[in-house]
Amino acid sequence: MRKGRDFIARHGETVFNAARRLQGEHLHTPLTRAGFAQADEMGQALAALLGRAPALTLWASDTGRALQTLAVIAEHLELDWHAARHDPRLTEIGMGSWGGRYYAELVAGELPVIAATGLLHPAPGGETYPEIAARVSAWLADTHDDPGDRLIIMHGISSRVLRGVMTGRDVHPEFAAPISLGLPQGSVVMIEGGEETVVHLGSGRAPT
Repeated sequence: MRKGRDFIARHGETVFNAARRLQGEHLHTPLTRAGFAQADEMGQALAALLGRAPALTLWASDTGRALQTLAVIAEHLELDWHAARHDPRLTEIGMGSWGGRYYAELVAGELPVIAATGLLHPAPGGETYPEIAARVSAWLADTHDDPGDRLIIMHGISSRVLRGVMTGRDVHPEFAAPISLGLPQGSVVMIEGGEETVVHLGSGRAPT
């Protein structure tokens, strides 16, 4: 277990989320007004908990939506957005041939997009849950010696796997990886000593 606390945030709502499109690893899907409001709420919650200019290492996936969310939160915390570290291993599940398509289009074609558990099925040519677990675990190993607390801005599915790895959840019987419970967009959790606490429950509406 790493020393220090990890605050893991799911980015705010995007134009893809609002239109119910699968965005996966798409790099540039900007936040909606609701998404910016969710980022504001996360920033306010973290500022109330951590105070002004906390000693916090900033991390984000290299997607526009994660970096936009981080910009708003960093302003609340009075931290330098430019000091953030980025890593593609924090990005969302790769959606293969389903990327960019509408949920309704795929469901109408009787494709198994969403499992009974609410998780996305791996897409043709896309990424599996064990592959996500491998990349987030590699990121954890490489950053294990980060000093003190850190804030990590990432995505719905990939954050569920990261949280599952960090809290030692059982391997999911269908998807063969440790997967934590889903939280709405704009949510923040804190993981300390392998235990997870919800810091702020967002108001997002994405299905996963």
